[in-house]
Amino acid sequence: MAYDQNNIFAKILRGEIPCEKVFENEHVFAFNDISRKAPIHILIIPKGPYVSSADFYEKASADEIVSLNRAIGEIAKEKGIVESGYRVISNHAAHAHQEVPHYHVHLLGGADLGGCFN
Repeated sequence: MAYDQNNIFAKILRGEIPCEKVFENEHVFAFNDISRKAPIHILIIPKGPYVSSADFYEKASADEIVSLNRAIGEIAKEKGIVESGYRVISNHAAHAHQEVPHYHVHLLGGADLGGCFN
């Protein structure tokens, strides 16, 4: 699947759609999810045009991959959820219900999230 430059995350990265930014560095942008599933629900996206996790891990540079993974830890620490716990979710393709064709991870925390897959 080709990357769609008009997906909502691409528009957020270009500043065409507002968001509540919580983190940014050279390779990563993170913002609060507008459809929160937990008290803390942050979307963490690479700035590069990657459709899915498979696309990202196949084509991204080592710096982009490390930056995204470190951002998850930095944001969790900044939000104070390291000790209490958090969940990181990435949906890939149709069967996993990936809604936006731009690779992203969900960072959820701030409350008991229940058992796995609840």
